[in-house]
Amino acid sequence: MRGTTRFSLFLFLILFISQCQTSPTGRRQLILVKDPQMNQLGAEAFQDMKSKIPIERSEAINRYVNCIVQAELAVTEDDTGVTSWEVVVFKENSPNAFALPGGKIGVHTGMLSVAKTSDQLAAVIGHEIGHVIARHGNERVSQNQVTQGGMEALSKIGKGEMAGILGGGAKFGILLPFSRKHESEADIIGLEIMSKSGFDPRESVTLWENMSAMSSGKPNELLSTHPSDETRMKQLNEKMPGALELRQKAVQEGRIPSCKL
Repeated sequence: MRGTTRFSLFLFLILFISQCQTSPTGRRQLILVKDPQMNQLGAEAFQDMKSKIPIERSEAINRYVNCIVQAELAVTEDDTGVTSWEVVVFKENSPNAFALPGGKIGVHTGMLSVAKTSDQLAAVIGHEIGHVIARHGNERVSQNQVTQGGMEALSKIGKGEMAGILGGGAKFGILLPFSRKHESEADIIGLEIMSKSGFDPRESVTLWENMSAMSSGKPNELLSTHPSDETRMKQLNEKMPGALELRQKAVQEGRIPSCKL
């Protein structure tokens, strides 16, 4: 058994060294799946979601969400091979939003009662875009390959389960929450995206104050895969001076989003 364990560890180290990439924040990542395949997996999972979850048809709501998304995508550097992003607002009361590889963004109508301003919703969407461009879904699939036996393991995962693995909604399939490391990294990337697009980065902290106010009985941070609300606000505040400089530059260059519901 020890020999098998050592061999598995050795194999993992070889894979990690040979397939290592760097995230937008400079963190080393194990990436085993090619971007085109990840984008296809994300597109298939998203299509399945659209066939099973009601879609919000309100022109005002869709125009509002798309206004924020387009402002942020205009300043987003994405090298995952996505040529165009698709945005869908789902008629779902849970306060959730997500983004999948392949440029698929989903926003639940329930999020609009928590992210009460365009700046706050920009913080949410920027965070989700951050997961995609940092290839967090790819990292989780790659880890699944190492632990479950390679690419053939992926073929056994249903679209609903894949949506959960890639970061889809908790009410769809089996949700595997992103790790604290991934969540913190997406927070920082999202903060930069929203600031560069002209949204007020200080509203990212207000968003988490709103989330904290509506959440009771949450597990201790050490027992959760997510950073606590307090930790997230602390990390965001530490990055705030730089974010405010980015926002000031954006405003000076004429990037002043006017997204209203």
